[in-house]
Amino acid sequence: MKKLQIILNGIIKENPTFVLLLGMCPTLGTTTSAINGMGMGLCTTFVLICSNMAISAVKNIVPDNVRIPVFVVIIASFVTLLEMVMKGYVQALYETLGLYIPLIVVNCIILARAESFACKNNVTDSMLDGLGMGLGFTLALTILGAIREILGSGSIFDMKFIGDNDGILVFVLAPGAFIVLGYLIAIVNTFKKK
Repeated sequence: MKKLQIILNGIIKENPTFVLLLGMCPTLGTTTSAINGMGMGLCTTFVLICSNMAISAVKNIVPDNVRIPVFVVIIASFVTLLEMVMKGYVQALYETLGLYIPLIVVNCIILARAESFACKNNVTDSMLDGLGMGLGFTLALTILGAIREILGSGSIFDMKFIGDNDGILVFVLAPGAFIVLGYLIAIVNTFKKK
């Protein structure tokens, strides 16, 4: 039961995007479509799970005065691995997400979970925390991307359901991300109060 609670915590109670408001750069920058949002979320989930496990495993042998640099190197190693795999096997998604993949290293969600959870808990719980936070982030980015894609392009997951040029352009552009995110946060806060 505790294991499920750790996972659900990241998806619902402490959702990185809708509740903690962390990781806004990739949230706003990559969610022009549902597939981009899902891709970025899954990439971040991979790094979260792996880095949480590694940080939890080395937490007792890393001196406090170099803790943060060690965490960043661990995170950067997994991001580099992810980037190389994406370049080789998912070239289209890699080209779409572009600069945002290397920026996962400095994503505050990952470093925050390393500091607040992974360096205080065992490897299994840290893995589950990474999974929960990653799934929460993926869900948020996919929902945000889907809404923007539907309103801006008249499609979802690149499947058109209205004709060309029938979308609302602002939702494909940067202001659309702020508008949709603002409404989604308001909806989440309304449900949290009830």
